[in-house]
Amino acid sequence: MTTILLIEDHAPLRENLRELLALEGFHVLVADNGRAGLQLAAQHHPALVLCDIMMPGMDGYAVLERLRADATTKAVPFIFLTAKGTPPDIRAGMNLGADDYLPKPVSRNDLLKAVRTRLERAKQQHQRFAPNFEDPKPLEKLGISPREAEVLLWVAQGKGNHEIAEILGLSVATVKKHTIHIFEKLGVESRTAASLRALEELA
Repeated sequence: MTTILLIEDHAPLRENLRELLALEGFHVLVADNGRAGLQLAAQHHPALVLCDIMMPGMDGYAVLERLRADATTKAVPFIFLTAKGTPPDIRAGMNLGADDYLPKPVSRNDLLKAVRTRLERAKQQHQRFAPNFEDPKPLEKLGISPREAEVLLWVAQGKGNHEIAEILGLSVATVKKHTIHIFEKLGVESRTAASLRALEELA
């Protein structure tokens, strides 16, 4: 069952949209604010995100920025559903990487068409550019050693140092040393940035 994450602070609308999507066969996760939505995205890896813009605490733009900065959610289709429908608002959302923008109130047909279109495009993109995690050797093209390539392969799959150490039969200290060297050689400062470089090479 395809999972959709709905982030909307207006309770009646949130429930109406949840029910509409559930009746169409989707598994719907709901959050009433941006931070809760990000937590659900990290835990459940939804196939698509529907998100309001005007929310207390963290608005929809901030949610989209955080999702696009994370390697595990970078490619998740993202649709803004909001009352802010002026051209500058639309451009701001698209510039941040939104896939679509549906002004409220949105009809049932328009919503379902947008959702299905984005899911189908994501499926096609995944089939065309899905990373191959079977062999770390392509990562050596990034200028790292074979062992570092093995470590980076698992970093790109979201594994922590302790998990990588267990998988590769290394000490945690050794894995940590390899990750430091990988960051230095790739010119990055975080696991997310290193993962993005790896995914680009493996696609």
